[in-house]
Order: sequence, then structure tokens, then C-alpha cells
Amino acid sequence: MSAAGGRQGAPAAPEPAPRRHRRGLRALEPLLWLGPATALILAMVVWPVVEMIRTSLTRISSTGLSRGFAGGRNYADLFAEDDLPGVLLRTLIWVVGVVVVTILLALGLAQLLNTRFPGQRLVRWALIVPWAASVLMTALIWRWMLNDFYGVVNEVLMDLGVLDAPVNWLAHPGQAFAAMMGVAVFVSLPFTSFVLLAGVQSIPAEVYEAARVDGAGPVRAYLGITLPLLRPSLLVAAIINVINVFNSFPIIWAMTRGGPGFDTDTTTTYLYKLAFDYQAVGESAAMAVVNFVLILAVVLVYLRVVRRREDTA
Repeated sequence: MSAAGGRQGAPAAPEPAPRRHRRGLRALEPLLWLGPATALILAMVVWPVVEMIRTSLTRISSTGLSRGFAGGRNYADLFAEDDLPGVLLRTLIWVVGVVVVTILLALGLAQLLNTRFPGQRLVRWALIVPWAASVLMTALIWRWMLNDFYGVVNEVLMDLGVLDAPVNWLAHPGQAFAAMMGVAVFVSLPFTSFVLLAGVQSIPAEVYEAARVDGAGPVRAYLGITLPLLRPSLLVAAIINVINVFNSFPIIWAMTRGGPGFDTDTTTTYLYKLAFDYQAVGESAAMAVVNFVLILAVVLVYLRVVRRREDTA
């Protein structure tokens, strides 16, 4: 009995060192998976943002030489620009108009492409073309089509009797801005339509069958079933479109270069002009920071509104 008791009260043997070593290595395994992604985010996202903010606080000469810390001087010069209020207003109209029209049209296209009809696959492939094509080439083609001398748009409208004489669509700021918004919708429509189409196809058919049994018609089923269940897809499509349209550069630059003057500029083309046409690199970096903050603000406000609607629903 005493021998057994002695054996039971003996201290446990220490854990072998190799086992503790293997356990420590196992704890470091997630770094092997997270390390490359973290390094990529730091190199491609965080570092450019830090560099952009640093440049906006630096005095930079027209030749690109740094002349020391500028404080808020670049921001003061930017907000003193007479053209800035108009640029900000046009940017707001540009983003809201293009995104809203794109989503409304994409809802209809997604519903159409979800139904079976002859040539459905061909229509789906045709819808990919504006998305797969170069945005710059698409904008240049539309610029040629809107030309007042040889543009096909004027030719068609004159043949239909809508116009008596050719119109220089891109010479007047209002018409040019509307035309560019149309091209932006044309370019954004394929991606948005396929995102919403994927959302529509993920809705179970049993839900619609139950609604039909309850006497719901097509309109009531769409408003009561399709739209509520499309909220995740709508959220993704809206956020990605806001970011893309906000930073859209090729369409505006290829069609009007922001002219005449600054009358068709948005914040993206305006900061480009500040940097390369007026050699105000620090002021352009300040505009880039303002643009970045505006995008974050718009996305956060949209997410808050969507979340509030989901909480009250």
C-alpha cells in the first residue's frame, strides 16, 4: 500500500522538449497563410495611402523635388480653387446618376436573363462584350459615334427626322456630361447585371411556388420576394459600382478631357490636371486624399442606411 501510494503521489514527468517545439510551430502555421495576403495588402493598399497622405503634406516643386513639410497649405490652396465646388457637385451627380440608372436597368436585365427564351445564351454572351472590352476604346468609339461630322448618332437621328442638322454633342458641357454618363452606364451594366442575375438564380423556386399558392401575382412576388432576397447582391453591386464610378477616369478623359475648361471634370480628372497640367503635385495629392475620404464616406453612409433598413424590417 505504501509503495502504491508513493507511486500515485509522484510528480508528473516534464513534457518532452520536441513536443513543446512542435506545438509552438503549429501556433505559427496561420502566419504561413496570412503572411502573403498581409504583405500584399500592406504593399498595394496601405503603403500607397500613406504615401498619398505624406505627399499631400509636402511642398513639391514643378520638377518633383520635395521642399519640406507644407502642413495644411496644399489643402488650403485646393479649397481656395474657384472650380472645386463645381467639380464636387458634378462628381456627386456623376456617381449617383450612373449607379442608380445602372442598378435599375440591371434589375430588369437580370430578370430577363433569368427567364428562358430562344437565344438566351447568345444574349448573355453579348452582354459580356462591353465589360470585356477596353473602357478606353469603348469611350473613344462613342466619341467617334457622337462626332458632328461623321458620327453615326447624328446620321441615324437625321435619317429618322429627329434632327435637321448635325449636333456637336461633346461641345456643350451639359450634353457632353449626359453623354459620358450614358457611356458609364453602358460600361457598368454587364457586371451589375450578372451580379444581380446570380442573386436571382440563388432564390429557391419553392418560395415562388408558395407565393403562387397564396395568390401572389408576378408584381407582388417580385416586390415581396425577389427584391428583399436580392439585398446582399444589391449591396455588393452598389458598393463596387460606387467605387468604380467615383474613380472613373478613361471615359471622361477620352471623350472631353474634362473640358471645355473644367466644365465636365470630376474629382479624378481634376486631380490629374492639377498634377500634370499645372504641376501642383501637392495640391493634387490633397485632392486625392479628399477623393478617398469622400468614397469612404459614401460607402459607410450607404452601409449604415442598408443596415438600418434591415433592422427595422
